Formats: sequence, C-alpha cells, structure tokens
Amino acid sequence: MSGFWSAWVIILACVTVGISVALFVWALWMRIPTASDGTTGHVWAHGALREAVRPLPWWWVLISIGAFMFGVAYLSLYPGFGSFAGRLAWTSKGELQRHTAANDVLLEVRLAPLRGLSFEELAVHKEAVSFGHRLYLDNCAACHGREAQGNQAVGAPDLTDADWLYGGDAETILTSILDGRNGVMPPLAGALGHNGTNEVAAYVVSVSGTQVPPDWVAAGKVRFDALCVACHGADGRGNPAMGAPNLFDSAWLYGGNIENVVASVRDGRNGVMPPWRQRLSADEARLITAWILAQGRRVAPQVAAK
Repeated sequence: MSGFWSAWVIILACVTVGISVALFVWALWMRIPTASDGTTGHVWAHGALREAVRPLPWWWVLISIGAFMFGVAYLSLYPGFGSFAGRLAWTSKGELQRHTAANDVLLEVRLAPLRGLSFEELAVHKEAVSFGHRLYLDNCAACHGREAQGNQAVGAPDLTDADWLYGGDAETILTSILDGRNGVMPPLAGALGHNGTNEVAAYVVSVSGTQVPPDWVAAGKVRFDALCVACHGADGRGNPAMGAPNLFDSAWLYGGNIENVVASVRDGRNGVMPPWRQRLSADEARLITAWILAQGRRVAPQVAAK
C-alpha cells in the first residue's frame, strides 16, 4: 500500500471513530428540555400520543463501550489501520498457507496407503472410490454432470458407458484428466454445400434407424467415403488416436437427431477438455480415474475389495 493510501485509510478510520465516540458521549450527557411530565411537548393524534424522553439504557451503553474497545484492540492486533501490519503480523496469505499445510498433512495420511494400489484395486477400494467421487464432484461434475453421464449442451461425454473418444483404459483416462484433450471437427459446409451436408447427416443417422429419404442416404454415403473416412474410418467407427468419435453407435456428444448432426457437419465442433495437472496432483487424478472405472464396471470381478 502506498504512503498516500495508507495515510488516507488512517485519517478515515480516525475521523470515523472520533465522530462515533463524540456522538456517543454527547448522547449520554446532553439534556433535552422537557415538560413537568417528562415529555417534549410534541403530541399526535389529538393529544393521545406524546413524545417522551428517556435516558439511554445502561446495557446499550456498556455494549457500545465494548464495541469501541474491540475496534481499537482489533486495529492494534490485526492489519487494517493503513499499512500497519498489526502486532500479531497476521496476513490472510499466511493463514491460507497454514491451513493448506495442515490439510496437506491430513491428505497425505489418507493418500499414502492408496498410492501403491493398481487402478483395478483402487476401483473396488471403498475409501478410494469415495475419495475419488468427492474429487470428481469438486472438479468434473460441472461439465460431465453429477452422475458422470455427460452434457450434450457443452459436448461433455458420458463417462459411464463403454464409448470413449481416446480410449477407456485407465492410463488413457488419467492422461485425459491431467493433460486435457482438444477435439476438432472441421466445418464442411463449404466443401459439401447445403444438399451435401444434409445427405451426409442423413447417411450417418440412418444407421441408427432414423427414417430419412433413401436417396439422401445413398448420396450421403458417397460423400462420407470421400470426406469423412480419413478421421472416422471406413466403417465410421471412429479413431481413438485422434479422438474421432464412432458415428454409428448410440452415444452422441452433441445429440444424435438429424438437426444436431447437420449442425455438426455444417458448422463443425471444437470440444475442449481442459488440463487439470495444475489443479490436481497425480494421486488425486488417479482416484478420479478409479471412480470413473468403477462407474463403468470395467473392473475385473476377481479383485477383492479392501
């Protein structure tokens, strides 16, 4: 804090306290002229109501004195009086560091026994799964939903099914959490035109049983084979190496009706999974991975629970 602003805060605090104390003392000692009956002479409702004057109650006086004393003590012990650090040298940063250090100690006590377990063991370990669930709720649920079933509005995939853009093994999921992903579907409206876009979308949704004009499907397959197989594969089953989704299953990032598919083909998509390495430790990311594995029931049943 600069010298000017420190002086400004000090002056403002002193003036505020000074005025408050002066008003308090003045309220105790001042005398308001009253009539013999103890009223000021102000009447309302044709004399039915009269304004009386009573001294301040002693409980209010004592509380006020205590409040002034508390304020002075606080400004002498803690920062707040300009750049004066206070006799206790307390800072919010220091308080945060102390609490963080204490929490790290407690966290280490809980994490240490889990660190040597495999993902399969973690996914059937009651405490590890509970810990992973809490970490998931704190860090992942905003996009993927509380039950990890995804959110088509933001293109967040369902984490509980068997459909994975980059692979569903534990190490790949861990990499996705720590390093993030960036999946790009380029817009193809320029290459396909209006009719071509509709035809490709029609071909894609027809595989799942959606009723569309047969001639659109035939023309769409030709265009699909020319433009789309490089990423999604000749059979349309996707390519985990580049995060290209399977187009012929029931899992859809942005919705599988004809309108949503047309929008994806025409305008493209840009799905971003942010990296969490700066926020989560490797241990915490492993526990989230274990919880996700447990939800998808991809754990070998012969592994005994701890």
